[in-house]
Parts: sequence; C-alpha cells; structure tokens
Amino acid sequence: MRIPLLFSICLWMLSEAEVIQLTDMFGEIRTPNFPDSYPSDSEVTWNITVPEGFRLKLYFMHFDLEPSYLCEYDYAKVESEDQVIANFCGKESTDTEQAPGQQIITSPSNFLSLTFRSDFSNEERFTGFDAHYSAIDIDECTEKSDEDLVCDHHCHNYIGGFYCSCRFGYLLHTDNRTCKVECSDNLFTQRSGLISSPDYPGPYAKSSDCRYRIELEEGFVINLHFDDNFDVEDHPEVKCPYDYLKIKTGKKEFGPLCGEKSPGRIETGSNSVQILFHSDNSGENGGWRLSYSVTGMPCPNLHPPMNGKLEPPQSEYTFKDQVVISCNQGYRVLKDNVEMESLQIECRKDGTWSNQIPPCQIVDCKKPKEIENGFITYSTAENRTTYQSSFNYSCREPYYMMVPNITLVYTCDASGEWTSQEIGAKIPTCQPVCGVPRFSRSALARIAGGKTAKRGISPWIAMFSDSQNNQPFCGGALISNKWIVTAAHCLHHELDTEDTDLNSLKLFELSSFKVILGKHRTLKKDDTEQTFQAKNLILHPNYKPKTFRFDIALVELSDKAFLNDYVMPICLPEKQVQQDEHVIVSGWGKQFLKRLPDSLMEVEIPVVGQTLCKTVYQTLELLVTDEMICAGFKEGGKDACSGDSGGPMVTKNELKKHWYLAGTVSWGVGCGQEDKYGVYSDVYKNLDWIKKKSGVQY
Repeated sequence: MRIPLLFSICLWMLSEAEVIQLTDMFGEIRTPNFPDSYPSDSEVTWNITVPEGFRLKLYFMHFDLEPSYLCEYDYAKVESEDQVIANFCGKESTDTEQAPGQQIITSPSNFLSLTFRSDFSNEERFTGFDAHYSAIDIDECTEKSDEDLVCDHHCHNYIGGFYCSCRFGYLLHTDNRTCKVECSDNLFTQRSGLISSPDYPGPYAKSSDCRYRIELEEGFVINLHFDDNFDVEDHPEVKCPYDYLKIKTGKKEFGPLCGEKSPGRIETGSNSVQILFHSDNSGENGGWRLSYSVTGMPCPNLHPPMNGKLEPPQSEYTFKDQVVISCNQGYRVLKDNVEMESLQIECRKDGTWSNQIPPCQIVDCKKPKEIENGFITYSTAENRTTYQSSFNYSCREPYYMMVPNITLVYTCDASGEWTSQEIGAKIPTCQPVCGVPRFSRSALARIAGGKTAKRGISPWIAMFSDSQNNQPFCGGALISNKWIVTAAHCLHHELDTEDTDLNSLKLFELSSFKVILGKHRTLKKDDTEQTFQAKNLILHPNYKPKTFRFDIALVELSDKAFLNDYVMPICLPEKQVQQDEHVIVSGWGKQFLKRLPDSLMEVEIPVVGQTLCKTVYQTLELLVTDEMICAGFKEGGKDACSGDSGGPMVTKNELKKHWYLAGTVSWGVGCGQEDKYGVYSDVYKNLDWIKKKSGVQY
C-alpha cells in the first residue's frame, strides 16, 4: 500500500543524494545492486564531462524501473546545463510514462548529467538500468548554431575542434574567424580608373580598413562617380556606426557614407584624394564601386599647319593633353631651324601649349653628290632639289663615258634621299674614253728617218723633260687621267756596280723632271700642253736593270690631267699582239743626224717573231725574254731611237675601233740597223701588275 505522495517526498528529502563525477571518454553506469533489485529511498547522480569540442552519447542496454504516472516514484533523469533532456521509468512507453528503449540520447555540449532516484519501496524488486556513454566529436563546421563561431570563408573540422581559413588575398583576423583584406595603401596615378570595395559586387571583407589614394599632378581636378549599386551596412538611428566610406581632399571631407543610396558624382576640387573604407566583423553587404576621371585647365584650340595634321584631332584640349604634329608626305616639321619627322606638344597647367604650331617645310634632298668629270642636269629650270624634283648625271663627252653606261633619273623622295628608278643602283662614275683620238691618220710617218706625226694623232703620248735644261729624255703613255706607263730604266740613275738590285737603285728625284702631256713640238712650247710633277714612281718588282727584263714602270701624276682633243689615254690591251701585226711607235728621240726632231715622230713597223729575234741577239750575247716584244724590218731604216725609251707601241683593235697599248720602247742596238730589231716591254704580259697598282681597268 502506497503512502501519500506528499509524505513520500518529505521522506526523500531526508535521504542523502550521492554525486559521482565521470571524466572518461566512455563508460558504463549501473543502478546500485545491479542486476539485483535496486534499494529503496536512493538517489545517485552521475555528472559526465568530456573536453571541449566533444558531446556525449548515452543509451541504455537494460532498463527496469517501477512504472508510475509521469514517473513520480522511481525515475532516471537526463539533464544538460540545467535543461532536462529526458525522464524515464517503467519498461515501455505509455501515455504517462516513458522507457528509453533503443533511444540514443545526445547532449548539446560536453556535459551530461544522469540521475537515478527511487522512493521508499521496491516491492516488485525492479532491477534498475545498465547505461553506456561515450564522447563523440562535434563537427563545428556544420553543427554550430551560434553564428559567432561560424567561419567567414572556410571551416575545417578536426577531432575535438575546428579552425577557419580565408580565400586567396584575404587574411585571418585575430578572432580566428573573420577574414579581412590588406588594403591600406592603394595608389592610383592614372588619369582615369575604377576603384571598388574588395570582392565587389560580392560581399566585402569584414574587419578591414582600406585606403585608396589618387595622386595626380597639380593642375588636375579629380571627379568621383559612384555606381548606382551601393550597399554599405547602415543603422536606422545612428549614422554609419558599423561600416562606412570617407573621402578626404586636403581640408575637405565627404562622409561618412553608408546605406543603399549611391553618393553619385562628387567633384573633389583637388588633385589628391584619399578614400577610406571601414568594415566591422559582421554583415554581408554588397559594397560599392566608383570610377574617377580628371579635368584640367583648358588650352586654346589648335589648327594644323599647312601641309600637316594633328593627332588626335579634338575640339577641346585640357591640361596634360598631348598632340602630335606631323606633316604630309614630302614635308617635315621645322622647329628652331631643325627638321624633324614630328613634334609632340602638351597642354600645360597654366592653360598654354608647350610649343607653338611649327610650319611644315618641304623636304630638301640638298645638292646631289657631284661626280668627277661629269655634271648634273635638273628636271626644272630652277634647279630645284626639293621633294619630287629629279636630275640625271652626264659625263664630259667625248672624253669621258658613263660607267655603268645607262642613264638613271634620280628623284628626291619623302625621306630626303635621292633615289633612282633602278633599286640599289650606285652613283655612276665618269671614266676616261681611251684609244679614240679626235684626229685620224692621213699618212704614216717615220721616227727614224720618217715624217712628222700629225698633231693630236697620239693624244696619249707623254714627254719626260729634264727640269733644268728642258731637254726631253724619255716618253710614256697615258692610261688614265693620272697614270703613265713608261720604261723602268727611264726613272733611275746609271748603275754603280754590276750587281745592283732593284732596292739599291737610285731613282730620280720627283722634282728633277716634269711630265708634259698634249705636247707636239719638241722644244717649243705648245698651247695645248699640260705640265705635271710626278707624285709617285713604281718600278716593276722583277725589273732587271742589266738585262732590261720587265723594263716597265708606272708614274703617278701630282694632279689629274684635263682630257681634251690633245690629251687622252690609250686603252690597255685585251689580247697579246701577234707576229707580223703592224704597230705604231711614237717619240721625240734623236734621228740619224744625232739631233732632236722639231716635233713628234711616229713609225709603223711589224712585230717580229720571238724565235727570230732571240736568234739575232743571241749572236750578240744579248738576251731576249718572253716578256719582250721585237718589232722592225730586216733591212732596218725604221726604228725607235735614243730618247724614245718608254714611249708607246700601239695598235688598233679593229673590232672595237680603238687603239691600245701593246708595248713600251725598251732597248735595241743602234737605230734602224739591218737585222737589229727594236725591243719593247710587253704590256699584256704585265697587265695584272699595271691594273693592281694603278687601279685602271679599261
């Protein structure tokens, strides 16, 4: 029989409750005397505590308590942090009592309390309960309901806890939860740009202080224009207490700015602006974006120069605007008397241009390079040398010819250069015309015992005359306007010993003789003659004074000869002169009467075969070698003589219609004696040496 409830409660209050502290990560809890019947009038509390980051799981393997209405007699009560989670009794659930069955109880934190209580009687010998508990990890990243513990960006769970991390470009705040950005020093120096809150148009970073500076040169004024989409956390009663924008320009300040209404356009009136943006550790607002531009002091409008243009063409110009002035093709900008392709000018902060508009001057190619012995013919009577003017070269005919032999027209192009229609063409040269005398032979004359040569018939012949007594002593042949071929023995003193070699020869002093061109009369002065000093004497390196081998030399004149009807070079040979071919020899040498002729003499004689000539002179113990040419008649009477040495032996190329130098007078026995042929140095055999030393190629 049950005692009234009020009385039973009073008796329970008299009993002493037992409290057991449990801190293991798992364990088993049994009622007193389990599995025997539990004692009456008993109260035991198990307080279970595990580390932070864990919660507790509790379930019953066996449960057998006295059933009662609302579990008023015996019960098992589960609590956590002063909150009753469950109250169990009986063996199975009814409307007024509840047994745990297979239910698993989970604590909301790392603490759980289980209390067993029995009243004053256990008449049916109920056995109590056998319970088990264990700690389970809390996944804070998904289970935390307290938003103060939620990570801003990324949450990472581990057994017993969690940690936060931020997206790239963000920094973790000291609260280890909030993600902020480092945006304290952003400098903008361009004349226009965009500035926005971090991650715009997404939510901006929390707990951040951003500073943006726009710094431009003095003379600019910065204008800001905020987008319509503006969202900065606000408060209905206090102005911008959480997040805000401030704009500072010297002594002026705009803001704080927040809310959802865009500030629109802000004219700062300054060339230096600071934008400060602060955010606290909460909120998910979209942020802001602005564009900035500058205005400056206007400069006067510009007009392009004549034959020129402006880039870019604008109707208005302000401070720092730049304009490039250039000219049309064939014209150049002229600034301070200096030509240039273009000129860049700039609008200055005081509203003036850095330079006036310069004129466009037509390109001038200047006077073209002159060519020696030639002249320039312009396409206009004014001899203009400006853009698109043209000219062509001509040579002083008939004494010089153009090489290459084509007429090129040169035009002044836009770059200021003279260019021809033939790409890559070089400037031509005027080279002497050789071997074409202006006078023709009417009859052949003779040197030894012959008649006087026609004046101007041998315009290439040169007289070597002693500077002291004006007596001619040798001859030579002009092969260009400054080089003469002569005999080597004409240029040195007589030998001192039998064994003197070329290096020990004593050459004539350059001032001891003169070279006369255009000469006809022997001793009397001609109005056609040109007199020169020798500049350089070059003897053939293989010259043998005793045997007259390679008896050939070059004389370089001190000045270039003026070519005319009476002074003209002879051509160099293109082939070897042949036996029996007739040649002409000219000179002022002494005649049979042992005196000088009144004027130039010449003779026509045949070339004698080498075998015959060698045989004749072999009997006289004189040597005729392969670089020598013999010429004359067996019966004699026609020959060069003393004073003719170095003079030209010429013959005509009938195919090309010009005369060429076959040889130079070298040596002989007597003058025109029977079976005593004249001996000449073979020019063809020495041609490579002549061309190399003189540079003459024709």
